[in-house]
Amino acid sequence: MNVLVTGGAGYIGSICTEELLNAGHQVTVYDNLTEGHRSAVDPRAKFIFGKPEEDGDILGAVKFAKPDAIMHFAASALVGESMTNPKKYFHNNFVNALKLADAAVECGVKKFVFSSTCATYGPPDRIPMTEDLPQRPINPYGEAKLMFEKALLWYQRIYGLEFIAFRYFNAAGASEKFGEHHRTETHIIPNVLFVALGKKTQCEIFGADYPTPDGTCVRDYIHIKDLAQAHMLGLQPGKTGFYNLGNGDGYSVKQVIQMCEKVTGQKIPTVEKPRRPGDPPKLVASATGRHRCDGVGVAQKTPGRLRGLKTVPRQPYENHTSCRRRSVDCAYLRHGPEARRVSGRGGGGRRARGKNALQVAAGSRGAGPDDSQADGKGRDKIHSFHAGPANPAGGHSLEREHRRFGR
Repeated sequence: MNVLVTGGAGYIGSICTEELLNAGHQVTVYDNLTEGHRSAVDPRAKFIFGKPEEDGDILGAVKFAKPDAIMHFAASALVGESMTNPKKYFHNNFVNALKLADAAVECGVKKFVFSSTCATYGPPDRIPMTEDLPQRPINPYGEAKLMFEKALLWYQRIYGLEFIAFRYFNAAGASEKFGEHHRTETHIIPNVLFVALGKKTQCEIFGADYPTPDGTCVRDYIHIKDLAQAHMLGLQPGKTGFYNLGNGDGYSVKQVIQMCEKVTGQKIPTVEKPRRPGDPPKLVASATGRHRCDGVGVAQKTPGRLRGLKTVPRQPYENHTSCRRRSVDCAYLRHGPEARRVSGRGGGGRRARGKNALQVAAGSRGAGPDDSQADGKGRDKIHSFHAGPANPAGGHSLEREHRRFGR
C-alpha cells in the first residue's frame, strides 16, 4: 500500500514509517520539521518538506504522493503549552488537519488513520477506560483533537472518507534505529534516563499529592512498536471507528522511576515540584474494550504480545550504552542538544550503524514533544539517529530533493 505519513519526522511517526517500510509498504513523509528531524526519516521513504500554513501546500503534497491511505501524526502536543497558547493548538491540530481531510477527499484517498489521544476524555468517570466514556477534555490539546474526531465522523458519513482513530495513552520505548529526541524534554522516562546517563542531576516529579496510591500520576504505557502495529492493522478496509491504544496496566511516576533504576542499576535522585496544569490523576485503558474487536487493536491482553513496562526503558538505555562502548561521537551524549553534527566513526574506520545516538522512551503522550524551530541560521539542530552530519533545514525546501517533493 502507498501511505502518506504526516509528522513522519517525529518520534511516533518515524517509527511507524520504519515499520510500514519493513512490512513492504511505500511511504512518503510530510513534515515541516518544527518538531521533527530530517535525520529521523527512514532513508527508504520519500520526504516532503511541508509548509502547511501556505495555501495549497497540503493538497499539493497529497496530489504528489497519490496515497492509498494517510496516517496523520503531525500535531502540537504539549498539554501545558496548550493552556497558555490555545491558538497554536486549534490552528495546527484542527485547522491544518481539516485541510488534510479536504485533500484526502479531493484526491480519493481510501483510508485515513488519525493519531488521536486519551486527552479527549479528560478526567474519566471510571478506570479502566473504555471508548464509550464521555469526552470532556480539560485542555485545548484534547479539545482540538476531539474537534477533528467529530469532523472525521461527518466526512465519513457525507464524503465516504473511511477513517480509524486511535486514542493513545502513553507511547513509550524505541526501536534500534529510531527513538525520541526533544530539545526541551518533558517526558518522564527520557528525563529519568538522563539522570542515569549523567546528563541531569535529578528527576522532577510534578505533583505528589494526587488521589493515587503513592500520590503521583498514574499512566498506561504502550510500547511504540505495538502502537505501530495497531496503525498497520487499521489500514485494512472496513476497519473504522475509535479505539483506545494502551496496555491495560497503570504505573505511577514513582513506579516508572523504580523500574528505570532496576534496568539501569543506578539510583535516580528525585525532587518534587507542583502539579502541571491539565494533568489528570489517572489514565489507564481497558484491556477488554472495543480495541479487542475485529482484530484491530494489538493492545488486547495476549500473553507475551504486549511489551511490559520493563521493556520500555531497556532499549533506549541499551542504545545509549552501546553507543558509548563503540566510542561513537553521539552528538547528544557528548555535546547535548546544541550539537551540530555526529562524526561517528566505528571500528575499522567504518561508519557506525545500528544502535547509535540518543533514543529515549516517551513519557506521557499527553505531554508530548517540545521541539523548537530551526535556529536563526536556518539549520535544523541534529537528532543523531544516524551517525552522520546534520541536514540543514534550509536545504529541505528540496532543492537537493527534486525541488519540492520526493527524495
